[in-house]
Amino acid sequence: MPREPAPAAARRAVSSFDSRIEAATGHDVDTLWAHRDRGVLDEPHIGLVDRHRELVQAETGVTFYRTLLNRLSSGEFPIDTHLFSRIDRTVYQLRDAAGVRDAAVRQVLAVLEPIEAAARTVPGAEAETISTADQVALLAIAGGAKLYEHLMTGRLAVTAASGTRIPYAELQRLVSGGLVSVDTSHPVHAGQPVSLTDAGRAALVGRRMAAGGAQTVAARPGAWPSTPARRR
Repeated sequence: MPREPAPAAARRAVSSFDSRIEAATGHDVDTLWAHRDRGVLDEPHIGLVDRHRELVQAETGVTFYRTLLNRLSSGEFPIDTHLFSRIDRTVYQLRDAAGVRDAAVRQVLAVLEPIEAAARTVPGAEAETISTADQVALLAIAGGAKLYEHLMTGRLAVTAASGTRIPYAELQRLVSGGLVSVDTSHPVHAGQPVSLTDAGRAALVGRRMAAGGAQTVAARPGAWPSTPARRR
């Protein structure tokens, strides 16, 4: 018989911690992963997303070998020494996959529990540290942005990789608030890179957490947040 294939990584698989993570952060898992890829998150949330991705992969491995073991014992294959050998090998692989899964669970808990504690101690009114307009600007800057000086008019403005334009006055306000920084080592006519500071990432996450918390106020007591749409 051909060798059974290795488990494929299921990036969007649902893990046992999805609801708990969403309750603690105010984000659905897809949004968290997208923000991680765009460099929006602060260090604690980066660690959470990275550990969660490892958990998803580990749980996918457990599911794969459990399904394979069920298939081998279903009566589909002739009962012979070769089948017994495959079953034994799959049992060992399932045991190893479960060990990896259990280690991944411990790592997720190690980074999730401090975030849960912080979410419980920060009042909702204080968590919303930036306005909706600032949130839009910070999200645009997180994807890459530069400050340019127009050669003809001399006006300054930020142009993001997404095409979003941010007025210079708004940039100054974000800089003075410590949310973004400008790399002045480059000439402004060529474009000075603009990036989020750690405070900017934290403020952006805090704003999103406050919005997520506001949406769950009316939820039934004791209920988890609603399950997000099925992931592609």
